[in-house]
Amino acid sequence: MVGEYAPGMRVYIRDEEWLVRKVEKNSSKRTTLHCIGISTLVRDRETKFLADLENVRRVDPLDTRFIADETSQYMAGGLFLESAWRQKQPMDHYIHMGGRAVMNLLPYQLEPAFKALQRPRKRILIADAVGLGKTLEAGILMSELIARGNGKRILVVTAKSMMKQFQKEMWNRFTIPLTRLDSTRIHRLRSELPTNCNPFFYHNRVIISIDTLKRDLEYRTYLENAYWDIIVIDEAQNVAERGLGEGSASSSARRTVEPYGHGRYAPERSGRADDHVHRAVYVMQPRRRLRAGLGIFQQFRKADRRRE
Repeated sequence: MVGEYAPGMRVYIRDEEWLVRKVEKNSSKRTTLHCIGISTLVRDRETKFLADLENVRRVDPLDTRFIADETSQYMAGGLFLESAWRQKQPMDHYIHMGGRAVMNLLPYQLEPAFKALQRPRKRILIADAVGLGKTLEAGILMSELIARGNGKRILVVTAKSMMKQFQKEMWNRFTIPLTRLDSTRIHRLRSELPTNCNPFFYHNRVIISIDTLKRDLEYRTYLENAYWDIIVIDEAQNVAERGLGEGSASSSARRTVEPYGHGRYAPERSGRADDHVHRAVYVMQPRRRLRAGLGIFQQFRKADRRRE
């Protein structure tokens, strides 16, 4: 029965500990438990269980045993409290992780992250000049979103020549691991996984090149059906509309970003009147799929035409 379980309850199912997130009745009138893993083997893994088909053992808070801290100066208890405090997710819009990166931090590099965190949907275009550290500003915002529990799945789209450098910067400065996915790696994953499995769900944080997106017919379905917490697009002009002659890489990248309404990155100018729109670092946070499209680009483009 639904009344036997409640969100927030901890249960043991299949010898692993889970936290119940949601309880509901399915179309067959069976109780469905939406759980997230707690124990080491299934940590952060989300799944569903049918309560009447599983051997569900509830964790009773009354069975909790209190153990006295017998260490010197209560060191074990202090370390436990410190660990719990460090795992606390920030709930405000201030910068908590940006100052800890391995970099010579300048005040202006914190402004994009600070402005984005003040918004309901964490997204921003970064259009600084060349050499001012757009990659670092992107990394600061990514670190803040990860600290807030909104950076489990990350997609970075960049030029092939920049993949190694971007991957190195994210790891060495922000300890953000990105798995490189090229055509060879994707083919290998597809051969190892069942036919109906999406290879982009195998790794949570990936970096892929624009050239790989040109394989439109082969990868478009996989990309469109995958969800991401953060999308970073290096050289965001590659997702801008260029008229009837736009390439497959542009359309593929834009379709990947459209469900969320944001992408991200910007280098040199091309001399177009609406160039300030295309040279952008754009950040995205929401996990749910939103079919709003890149409305902000269209708004800027219409405004430019009116001025002309």
